Amino acid sequence: MICVLIRQVKAIAMQIPYEHTEKIKINQHLKSPPRRRYDTSAVIILILPESPGKADWDEIHYGGILQQRLKRQLRRAGAAATLITDLPNEKGTRVILARPRGDQSPFEILTLARKLSEQAIVNDPSTLLVHISGLDSTASSGICEALLAGLLAAVSPMPSFKQRMDRQYLLKRIEIFGLERKIDVSRTRAGNLGNHLARWLTMLPSNKLTPSSYLRLVKRMAQAEGWQMDFLDTRALARKKAGAFLAVAQASPVADAGVVHLQYRPARSKTGRPSLALIGKGICFDTGGVNIKPARHMNGMQEDMAGSAVALGTLLALSRLRVDFPVDCWLALAQNHIGPRAYKPNDVVTACNGTTIEVIHTDAEGRMVLADALALASRRKPSLMIDYATLTGACVYALSTRYSGVFSNRDALLADIIGAGRDSGERLWPFPAEEDYDEALDSKIADIRQCTLEGEADHILAARFLNRFVGEGCAWLHIDLAAGNHKGGLAHIPTDTTGFGVRASLDMLLDKVILEKIQ
Repeated sequence: MICVLIRQVKAIAMQIPYEHTEKIKINQHLKSPPRRRYDTSAVIILILPESPGKADWDEIHYGGILQQRLKRQLRRAGAAATLITDLPNEKGTRVILARPRGDQSPFEILTLARKLSEQAIVNDPSTLLVHISGLDSTASSGICEALLAGLLAAVSPMPSFKQRMDRQYLLKRIEIFGLERKIDVSRTRAGNLGNHLARWLTMLPSNKLTPSSYLRLVKRMAQAEGWQMDFLDTRALARKKAGAFLAVAQASPVADAGVVHLQYRPARSKTGRPSLALIGKGICFDTGGVNIKPARHMNGMQEDMAGSAVALGTLLALSRLRVDFPVDCWLALAQNHIGPRAYKPNDVVTACNGTTIEVIHTDAEGRMVLADALALASRRKPSLMIDYATLTGACVYALSTRYSGVFSNRDALLADIIGAGRDSGERLWPFPAEEDYDEALDSKIADIRQCTLEGEADHILAARFLNRFVGEGCAWLHIDLAAGNHKGGLAHIPTDTTGFGVRASLDMLLDKVILEKIQ
């Protein structure tokens, strides 16, 4: 029995966790469901207008009963968001009734979708019926997409190492009725796959997800997805003089750090198409190094690789959607250990673009590994680079964990970036990054200081530091993932670990088409 459990635990840490949600069938119907569907369903999510009229209730099976029960609940509890009740039929069908407001933002709709999804899967149905009635075409499409995103996120399995394995949800089919028009669900599915992967990786314990095991998993993914893959280990990085990355990695007892380079190429690539580079911070555990973290701040540092997981998840989503532009993905994988070989404050190291760096604080290791990763990615002259990183506490202090911060060297893109955050429900907010901030990073002995000890505006200074390693002519976005972990979940995501960034990136690239705008 013990041997079987050990094999199960090892398998969890190494598998590619897509299979369950990929197999869930989603059927869309323009008409209302027949009465028998109500009477044979275990669970129904029913969506009505904020103030349903008599005609709306008349269109619903058991409408009179549901109306009376809703009125009773409103008298008892005021403006209740949802009604949860069982129908008086042989099945005892559980109905979860919601009335979204007409002025709700995408984030609020996704939050409602999360709550409805959590309530719907309590009974673990194999088939779930969703009935949308009385909403116009735009509203019904929006709530439908949000519900699908919430349901897929809710049943996406997460890592577990308990002796009694967590249950795998039985949901196999989602039947949606009452739509004005059918929606394309491929984007929602691809976004969920990317987000699921990002959350799953980020939640793995640091002794299960080391740079070595991470690399093995990525190799299997590359084979499965048809990506070309290269791995620059510490010897290869030494030849490229990537001293910033190597400084962080040099204390590791195992020489398994390195930079993964993945390439997606469309089947029919058009000449002159803009190209994208995704870069992710992959610190599989962060002790803080010589400037060691206190226990309170070291706890949870297995999630310091979340940026790499978001970059990888975004690559997965884009390749599943078969986008027609090339995408490169760079994952900077290492651990920030403490030991006799660890890098130290006041060391001077040289990045692969020749910039010399004075080390100030060893717990600012993320910008060090990203410096060389950005410089390496820049050499291929992508049209746009996006880096993702759980980089600074200052960004959390500025925004809380509800938003993530974004920086760009193209001010013209900021309106689109804010819009992408709003429309995707993964809210982003930009910060200033003018050149005069560089004064704080002046060094008497090197080209630039890594950071300051004062900590003032550290998220801005980190962005100014990284800007030194972005190649000339490359448009660049830096996303500081303050919202990578939010207690209780965020928008449609039910877990504290949010996988924030995949959905917003898809919106930026596919809806806001920012790649086209920088050409």
